[in-house]
Amino acid sequence: MKVCAIIPTYNNATTLPTVINAVLVVLPDVIVVNDGSTDQTAKLLSSFDGRITIVSYAKNRGKGYALRRGFAEALRRGFDTAVTLDSDGQHLASDISQLLDCYVASEPCLVVGSRKFDNPNMPSKNSFANRFSNFWFTVQTAHRLPDTQTGFRVYPLTKIGRHNPLNNRYEAELELLVRFAWRDVIIKSCQINVYYPPKNERLSHFRPTADFVRISLLNTVLTLLAIVYGYPSMGIRKLIKLLKK
Repeated sequence: MKVCAIIPTYNNATTLPTVINAVLVVLPDVIVVNDGSTDQTAKLLSSFDGRITIVSYAKNRGKGYALRRGFAEALRRGFDTAVTLDSDGQHLASDISQLLDCYVASEPCLVVGSRKFDNPNMPSKNSFANRFSNFWFTVQTAHRLPDTQTGFRVYPLTKIGRHNPLNNRYEAELELLVRFAWRDVIIKSCQINVYYPPKNERLSHFRPTADFVRISLLNTVLTLLAIVYGYPSMGIRKLIKLLKK
């Protein structure tokens, strides 16, 4: 198993260096995708030159696009497994080993971090968004996950070629979950810790109205696709497995 970390980042210059240094302690191969940041990100990344791989472009394209570029770079460099985490400092690099322990290299699976929702510092909108996302994920796949919103995951890059997100924004992570489920890739949940900074120190790129509309549209499309493609595809795959026994 050849593993790398992929860190998509957009205007998180205050937390990014700490995140990179923490990940380097656990994994020596780190790919940072600078998604058109306009702060000091580019300058800070230059100080890591030679220690990490940097993918950068001028215009902000969204987390889904950044992940796609990160996956492509990881595959180009010969990696077969990628750990993805955010650059805002909420994900703890010390949990990477725990996520990788849940990953089975002999049978590539997608491992999804699961947060503790009784955390008193968790913003209330996070709990609602997760319940909303979990509900539609179950409708679209007949699978249940306790946390479909976290970006702290382990991806099997050997499977990613057919699962690259079509959506460029952060809801692409939900789309990836659904499409992996339709392809009968095993999805595992692994408990993780999350750090939530004080309210006055939080930096969020979430736009409540616009992003909620986009998520709702994506869920509408995925639900329709589940009827005409997702469920029939899962049924056929199960039938083939039964016939092979």
